[in-house]
Amino acid sequence: MIVDCAMYRDGRRSNAPEDFSDALDEARATGDAFLWIGMHEPTEKEFEHVSQEFGLHPLAVEDALTAHQRPKLEVYDDSLFVVLKPVSYDEDRDTVTAGELMVFIGDSFVVTVRHGEGAALSAVRRRLEHEPDVLRHGPTAVLYAVSDAVVDHYIDVAAELQADLEELEAEVFAPNAADTKNTAARIYAFKRQVLEFRRATTPLLLPMDRLAFGNVPFVHDHARPFFRDVADHLTKANEYIEGLDRLLSDALAAHLAQMGVRQNDDMRKISAWAAMAAVPTMVAGIYGMNFDHMPELRHAWGYPGVILLMAGACLGLHRMFKSRGWL
Repeated sequence: MIVDCAMYRDGRRSNAPEDFSDALDEARATGDAFLWIGMHEPTEKEFEHVSQEFGLHPLAVEDALTAHQRPKLEVYDDSLFVVLKPVSYDEDRDTVTAGELMVFIGDSFVVTVRHGEGAALSAVRRRLEHEPDVLRHGPTAVLYAVSDAVVDHYIDVAAELQADLEELEAEVFAPNAADTKNTAARIYAFKRQVLEFRRATTPLLLPMDRLAFGNVPFVHDHARPFFRDVADHLTKANEYIEGLDRLLSDALAAHLAQMGVRQNDDMRKISAWAAMAAVPTMVAGIYGMNFDHMPELRHAWGYPGVILLMAGACLGLHRMFKSRGWL
């Protein structure tokens, strides 16, 4: 559905004809105006009228309707098509959710198509409407503001993930870490969220570089420094994400190593107790063979002596294993 539709003349919102074709003709006739239409998960029928009026390319229209696209920038004869993937982070469920935002810009028009619950553009529109000096630069200003808002939120989400990662690291390296359960599963689930984040940010580097350094139609040359700033922020966000991924891999490796060490400790304890149990078992087994001619069978102190021998052997083994840290 259409969330908002407005004409902006000389950087300020103004009244426009209800018919898209008339509004677009008026915007192009004045030369200092453009039309901005915002849509949220439109159906094929709802988007058909918009695409016909603005002459949008069928392939771009198909991408905008079906969604599930990678971040990209495509140039067509009459329009420029940009796909962004805004992300949001649910702290309660520790999940990263990526939406989709498609931006069409052309001669005196901007069409934004949003999929998902996040990435509402109302705040961006309000901010631009309070900055007429920026908005009077036309569709290029809208593309920059939308891209800047999406990329800046990447950094916010990365900071939230960093805070949760620090809590997870504290859990992994806690003194009582042996009592924690499903830590490996939590780390792996965290890595999946970081991977989902990377799918939104990494492919966007090339489109931002093209906007910042290339000659892209429908984008003014004077806007390149602003897109370079967005590209710098995106690079920073990607560095954050790569760091998170490396730290998670290190935390998982450390956790698995700790589990191995704990298992070795357990095996040493079991082996030590088994060795101490083996000595009296061996002695008792020998005296249980029921031969007539065995030492100390007729001696009065034979039984207490054997018991003391077994106890002394076990005590000596216990002290040896204790000194070596096995117990």
